[in-house]
Amino acid sequence: MWLNDPNGLVYFDGEYHLFYQFHPESTVWGPMHWGHAVSRDLLNWQHLPIALFPDENGMIYSGSAVVDWMNTSGFGEKALGAIYTYNKEYKETQNLAYSTDKGRTWTKYPGNPVIPAPEPILDFRDPKVFWHEDHWVMSLAAGHSILFYVSQDLIHWEQSGNFGGGFGCTAGVWETPDLFQLPVDATNESRWVLTVGVGSGAPAGGSGTQYFIGHFDGKNFTSENPKDTTLWADYGGDYYAPQSWNEEPSGRRLMIGWMNNWPYARLIPESGWRGSFSVIREAALTRSTNGIRLLHRPVHELQSLRSSHFEWRNETIEPGINVLDDVRGQSLEIVAEFQISDEVDSFGLRVRVGQDEQTTIGYNVKEAQLYVDRTCSGQVDFHEDFARIHTAGLSPIDDVIRLHVFVDSISVEVFANDGLVVFSECIFPNEKSQALELFVEGGKVVLHSLEIYPLKPATFQTAGN
Repeated sequence: MWLNDPNGLVYFDGEYHLFYQFHPESTVWGPMHWGHAVSRDLLNWQHLPIALFPDENGMIYSGSAVVDWMNTSGFGEKALGAIYTYNKEYKETQNLAYSTDKGRTWTKYPGNPVIPAPEPILDFRDPKVFWHEDHWVMSLAAGHSILFYVSQDLIHWEQSGNFGGGFGCTAGVWETPDLFQLPVDATNESRWVLTVGVGSGAPAGGSGTQYFIGHFDGKNFTSENPKDTTLWADYGGDYYAPQSWNEEPSGRRLMIGWMNNWPYARLIPESGWRGSFSVIREAALTRSTNGIRLLHRPVHELQSLRSSHFEWRNETIEPGINVLDDVRGQSLEIVAEFQISDEVDSFGLRVRVGQDEQTTIGYNVKEAQLYVDRTCSGQVDFHEDFARIHTAGLSPIDDVIRLHVFVDSISVEVFANDGLVVFSECIFPNEKSQALELFVEGGKVVLHSLEIYPLKPATFQTAGN
């Protein structure tokens, strides 16, 4: 099986719905379906039957889902609506389906498409829809632009705006937009965030996710930063096409992304499946020295997977001494605070350590850079772009670097300084590579605190209708 972009994220009647790009017959990309899973706690999931199948109109590409509380479409009270792209021979249209049984079965709108393919645009896809004040809003990727549409009923749409024109990274085609409003820190001030997948040109190479900070008037988005300001949601190799949940009951902006990268996505090691998702993150905005920036923090629900607890306080770490000799694990949550000084060159953690294998999460003090080195992380020879060292600038806060790390069987996700810098990385180590190391080079470093939690597995069940 193959999966890629998350689609149709919506909360309804006690369930978080996660649809996703899915090819049930192969481990490489092919005729796209919408797979479907639901959860009540964001941790344990039930796989449901495929929601949308390709047909004579084409493959089912990415899109979004909404709750039509006011029955604007006439499909029924509290009907769920799915807005998706059909792709047939590179012609892309926007279409509608609906469900009146909590998303278990779907009916495609007989009047599709609701937005026909424009000429001569070939890349015209991935609608994200939400209700804003008194109308529906759609953001839609088109080449190196995001188009905005408005509607009263999900069926009849009118273009209302266009954002692009050379803003941000345009090295690859733009895809999978998302648009939402967030407060800035704990204030009454707010901004709108527009996230955009970019097919190439990301900091780690290949595909990645950029974002823009600005304003939305109900019809069009404007960026408050200059055109040449490029902001990245993630500096690792594997965070693409993220989407956020509509109707999240506590008002959080929760996001999940596809953990893969298009240059090597079809080649990663597999054992009957290819594709995975990131841990779910809560998005927030903060005012930094460089302007307003997006934060990503792992959701607090993940703490319920913690089991035993290892803890260290106020340790001095020296070269050649590893205080973690007795700690091992394949699935771990790690929270660390390091006090830095100019007397040290670099320090950090090595995870999934085994014979000739390790993934290094380090901080270069002189360069003020955080990095993840997966050149020896396990299987790396399936593509020349995989075995790389990925870096991002990161300044300490009060001379402290804080790392929040999730390690799993095939992934490492790093949240630094409360989510200001994030790395999402796929790794493919030997199952026996489960050792941990603390390291320092060029001096000593003070470890303020270190907490390590082995994680219990979440559950995945198959359910009927």
